[in-house]
Amino acid sequence: MRLSHLADYAVVLMTAAARRPAGARLSATELAAETGVPLPTAQKLMGQLAACGLLLSMRGAAGGFSLARPAGKISLADIVEAVEGPIALTMCSDSNNHECLLDAHCRVKPHIGVVGRAVRGALGAVPLTELAR
Repeated sequence: MRLSHLADYAVVLMTAAARRPAGARLSATELAAETGVPLPTAQKLMGQLAACGLLLSMRGAAGGFSLARPAGKISLADIVEAVEGPIALTMCSDSNNHECLLDAHCRVKPHIGVVGRAVRGALGAVPLTELAR
């Protein structure tokens, strides 16, 4: 399993945000400059992270973004899922109906959820505060 560039960048942005004081206003411009994430990508990701409830977005002259909850309550899994969607190791392990030539005879499919839950659990056990140290 490999994270996409967008998921990787989202983790980098959220880690930089977690290093700021609680409640600090963040701008995509500042975080892009600090992290090296290209500004258009930072803007897109911060909007996406806000839409998923990980950042709060405030409009106006004093606007910007802030963490939606304490960094210790945001996990690596939360960030990855905000960008990638639910963690699923195989195409057949998510809720979509994917055609697979092996589907009628597959003995692994009924058990692949165990693996997915273990991966989700491992990522969920890593709080943003740990990444920000």
